[in-house]
Amino acid sequence: MGKKSLVVLIVALLGSVALSAQTTEEQTKEKRLTIGGYGEAVATRKFYSDNINRYTQASDYADAVGTGAVDLPHVVIMLGYDFGRGWTLGTEIEFEHGGTESAVEMEDEEFGEWEKEIERGGEVALEQFWIQKSFNRYLNIRMGHDVVPIGYTNAHHLPTEFFTVYRPEGEDQILPCTWHQTGISIWGRNDWMRYQVMGLPGLNSLLFSKDEWIAGGAASPFEFTPSNKYAVAVRLDFYPFKTLRLGVSGYYGHSFQNTLQSNESSTRYQGVKGAVSIGTFDFRYESDFGLIAFGNFDYGYLGDASYISQLNRTQSSTSAYKRTKVSDSAMATSVQLAYDLFRAFDFTKSLSENDSKLYLFTAYEYYDAYMMNDVDYNWTKRHRVAVGLNYYPMDEIVIKLEYSNRLLRSEYNNEPSISIGVCYSGFFR
Repeated sequence: MGKKSLVVLIVALLGSVALSAQTTEEQTKEKRLTIGGYGEAVATRKFYSDNINRYTQASDYADAVGTGAVDLPHVVIMLGYDFGRGWTLGTEIEFEHGGTESAVEMEDEEFGEWEKEIERGGEVALEQFWIQKSFNRYLNIRMGHDVVPIGYTNAHHLPTEFFTVYRPEGEDQILPCTWHQTGISIWGRNDWMRYQVMGLPGLNSLLFSKDEWIAGGAASPFEFTPSNKYAVAVRLDFYPFKTLRLGVSGYYGHSFQNTLQSNESSTRYQGVKGAVSIGTFDFRYESDFGLIAFGNFDYGYLGDASYISQLNRTQSSTSAYKRTKVSDSAMATSVQLAYDLFRAFDFTKSLSENDSKLYLFTAYEYYDAYMMNDVDYNWTKRHRVAVGLNYYPMDEIVIKLEYSNRLLRSEYNNEPSISIGVCYSGFFR
């Protein structure tokens, strides 16, 4: 072999090694990248009026025809990356109610002027963005924007984790849901327990209201979130058996004057803290014979509620705040029970063995966002019953059908509805 041929052979071998190394590196990066998400498309027919006066003038709406609606409550894209040496990234971008759309159009009827049109409502939110360092399974530190794990729904909010077409209504009514804020948390788990402790900014009491308690308090009308006050959230999950999970969570933080231009120097509100205290219990049971049951109980207390109500009602009509009273306490409880009908019949054995499931479910909720008795807001005391079917052709996809009725006190009209939805949840790679 000549020198020239030898040089060509060496160059070819080096190129092959380099190409192989590049391919291996690309494959390794691909394995480190995870892509997933979840989403819901739903349609509902309400057999009651949704007029804002239906509680204050209930008799005027007793014979309402009702309304229909279609919606995309949540469509989420999840991206994750493993940098190696215990460092990982997690992100979650959520499009609520179809996102937002706007356009610039030329109006012929208005002398050819350009106009900005809002074509669709909705929200786009970065629900998660965090960097995590994992030392071992018992100790992980997560920094950034993350879900606050208070209550059942915040910790388990994927549409394949509940049977109703919409998320459990009570928690969604009184708590931020999905509750996500920027903070730092420490978590870990062993075979029988998982823990998480999170430090985060406090809520903003100006966003509390009579019909949603503190549900709006984690939002911010500004390009940033004021953080004059701070809070802590704790969650513990216990696994006494492989079929049973028991969870408790708690939250404590101050909320008063946690906004721009706070007026803490005013003697009128001196010492007012607006302390929010929340305690929850939830469980989930999944048997080996097709039965699933889960539920929750949440109770919250707001200190200085009367002072917060006074200040909220004095806000300008042009402000981004609710300008309503708020209760010193709220609660929500619910239970959902389901059985896989494919387990009951021999002729569907092939379907159940193929991971297909057909759950017949029933659900019950009671919640009250305004438990104070100083004014007549009895329409916030609501029972809700539901029955329906969930068909899972596979674990990641579910088609839901539900009849529900919201039962209010006798002076109001009940609120029945029928809903159907198609949902998915899973990772693509």
